[in-house]
Amino acid sequence: MSTRCHTGQHDQHDVYEAQCPCRAMLDLLANKWSALAIGALEDGPLRFGALQRRLQGISPKVLTQTLRRIEAAGLVERTVYPAVPLHVEYELTPLGRSASIPLRNLRIWVEDNLDLTTAPATPA
Repeated sequence: MSTRCHTGQHDQHDVYEAQCPCRAMLDLLANKWSALAIGALEDGPLRFGALQRRLQGISPKVLTQTLRRIEAAGLVERTVYPAVPLHVEYELTPLGRSASIPLRNLRIWVEDNLDLTTAPATPA
């Protein structure tokens, strides 16, 4: 399904077109750590350490990279509170909240249907 581009940057959005900028957003949202970080932030803002504990298995480096990418895309807002030590929180933006809905549905589907699939269930 394609729609007219409201930004005027190209004629229409179509993720099946090789040069469509939609693919970059699809790539970001389809990334395991991005999808899980967005899900972890659904209930409200979290500090880096709390996010890392919630996303078991993610390294600090990968979490930092993931948060930077989803922040740059406008899905997450980073707020620094002046304190010693610095207090930094991450929170979904309205755009991030709208992305969290289909991602939540995907997570639920995976949990409900994993046992029915024939694919190996080993984490990457």
